[in-house]
Amino acid sequence: MKLMQHISLLTFIFILFSCSSNDDGGNEIDANRPSSCINATGITGVYWDYANSIPPPFTQIPILSNPGAQFTHSQHPYLGITIPQGYTAFESQDFNIAPLGVDVVRNDNAAVWRYVPLSSYPEGTSLDNILAYEINGMLNNFGSPPINQVLCSRTDQTTEFGFLQEINMRLLQFGDFTALVYVLTARLPGLPVSVSASVSVAPTNEFENVVMDVFFPLSYQLLVSDRDTLSDRDQDGVPDIFDTDPDNPNVQ
Repeated sequence: MKLMQHISLLTFIFILFSCSSNDDGGNEIDANRPSSCINATGITGVYWDYANSIPPPFTQIPILSNPGAQFTHSQHPYLGITIPQGYTAFESQDFNIAPLGVDVVRNDNAAVWRYVPLSSYPEGTSLDNILAYEINGMLNNFGSPPINQVLCSRTDQTTEFGFLQEINMRLLQFGDFTALVYVLTARLPGLPVSVSASVSVAPTNEFENVVMDVFFPLSYQLLVSDRDTLSDRDQDGVPDIFDTDPDNPNVQ
């Protein structure tokens, strides 16, 4: 299957599985607020629910409070986001599975947001093995510690539009860190497995703050399908809805 066919297919699946609500923002979340996972409450539970297509209880689009550089993928400029100050974005590279993705890493290497909308695995690769690839890659970046606890888990599949769709996700803790990892797959007989994946990891004592300040704003940027048509009054390259001072080109 041609690369752009893979992209179109995975983009469609991402829309099917992801929340596309425009209601989000800085509302306070009750620390005891329940979620679809009994082990995840408050903001952590909201983030788990969001990954499971349950709209967050917010009132406005979440935006970065400290927007920094603009990242644009060198091969596929449609993958472009504004990253927060104090973070660096890297193109995801693994020529064995040829991913199209980005890793947004805090400068102390303690928080990472990874988004891979497209990768390709050999036909027959199991869903568990694909999830393990993402989890093991994350753990390797932190010295390969053991997983302390799996807080939430979901594995599901449907068959629609002639192909098998699968989701496999974990909310887990290792060492002093909490992470949400998920993979989505699309399978057609005789073709490689098309995969979309995401990893969000931060220190457990900071996780909810990082979710609200970084992970949600980055994720919501992906839901804006045509950023080029958005208003940018000060012409600084950051759309007004993501710009902390939309009339000042020296402030983003």
